[in-house]
Amino acid sequence: MRSVTYSMNVSLDGYIVGPDGGLDWSAPDEEVFRFWIDGIREVDVHLMGRRLYETMLYWETAGQDPSLDDSSLEWAALWKPLPKVVFSTTLSAVRGNARLASGGLAEEIGRLRAGPGEGDIAIGGATLAAEAAASGLIDEYRVVVHPVLVGGGVPFFPRHGRRVDLELVGTRTFGSGVVHLRYRVTGRSRASGRGAE
Repeated sequence: MRSVTYSMNVSLDGYIVGPDGGLDWSAPDEEVFRFWIDGIREVDVHLMGRRLYETMLYWETAGQDPSLDDSSLEWAALWKPLPKVVFSTTLSAVRGNARLASGGLAEEIGRLRAGPGEGDIAIGGATLAAEAAASGLIDEYRVVVHPVLVGGGVPFFPRHGRRVDLELVGTRTFGSGVVHLRYRVTGRSRASGRGAE
């Protein structure tokens, strides 16, 4: 069964966006960007909310920009054809290889798990991830920790008041001091949300 993963950049104090809405602290260097490029190859479909969808729209046409470096062109070439499902109550249409979700998050994930494919079902955005976490739908948390304290903002981890036991399954430290931590949700935690697998 395909894994549902939640992976984003996060400050050391646990935020994906600073209190001023800024993301400049999470801009990747070449080594970290290469890591993200390699990671997106493992994804079959990306689920996201409206804000992340609108942020990532840049990459739908970025491949036409002659000033982009090779890594950015490679990312654009991988991102553009990747199927995306957008959860929004305000959008009536989406562009590129995206579609609006036709049901709730649990229903959509259930449909994707039952369908063909072996790659990950990735979730992006704190609001959508919080909903998935509260329902016990996330299989892995992949945290890319940047060596900065931003002092507040949008938290990476949802505050849903439910204990989740995790198993560390991978780490990587980059030259810039960024650290990737990969945690799998253990069977006991998953059982409390959707039944043991």
